[in-house]
Amino acid sequence: MKVRLVWKPGSLIRRHREDEADPPPRGLVDIRSHILWGLDDGPPSLDQSIAMLKLAAQHGTTEIVATPSASFECRFDPQIVAERLAEIRARCKGFIRIHTGCDFHFSLGNIRDALANPQKYTINGKNFLLVEFSDVVIPPATEEILRKFLAKGITPIIGHPERNLILQRSQERLQGWIALGCVLQITARSLSGHFGKVEQQFAWDLLRQGMGYVIASDARYMIRNPVRLDGAWRLVKQELGEDIAKRLLIDNPATIIQGTAVAQKPAAGPIATARIAAG
Repeated sequence: MKVRLVWKPGSLIRRHREDEADPPPRGLVDIRSHILWGLDDGPPSLDQSIAMLKLAAQHGTTEIVATPSASFECRFDPQIVAERLAEIRARCKGFIRIHTGCDFHFSLGNIRDALANPQKYTINGKNFLLVEFSDVVIPPATEEILRKFLAKGITPIIGHPERNLILQRSQERLQGWIALGCVLQITARSLSGHFGKVEQQFAWDLLRQGMGYVIASDARYMIRNPVRLDGAWRLVKQELGEDIAKRLLIDNPATIIQGTAVAQKPAAGPIATARIAAG
């Protein structure tokens, strides 16, 4: 069987022109990215890490959090992270600000260590912890553990629930976690359908219902999952308005890095987002 491929360069040119006509603001903030080389399934070399950061800066990102995985497969070593961060900062020459954090997998060993040493894992050593759940099983004691983190002043950020097979069917549980004080992080490329139609629909449902607090790239590669937020900025601006886009991609992530935000239950009504108050 022969497959005929038809390339339509005009559509690519038109999309490029549209992007140029609506450039994102300087100041996008990315709280989740795998930009440190050789630590997980992110870039294999320092040069590729630098290339990813240049790509992010070229498309409007001015601050980014390096979140290598803390999981069974990837041991999280803050000393190694600090060494690589120092090396990468020296090469970046100030064109983007880089902070530390981790992609915290919800395992018993991690939980015990994080409750004893929370700043080891939190974003910028402050009071937000980026949590990722397995899509095979979520422990029955999860709510109790989340309460323990919150009691210590640590706000769990529930990572990409729209991509989790269990959480896709558990919107009420997500609402309960938000009511406790947790916040939700949506992946930028979920909004464009990169991960599938189900993930795309659920991501938009969460945003329209005011359950999303922050959008991040979760980038690992230059092409397949690039470290860019400008596409998400345009989509959210078009669908929900510029004020919501600014909140999800600039204001909320910036306060997470600063550690000055206290997450509260989202305001009622469509396209509302989680309110924050200085603390």
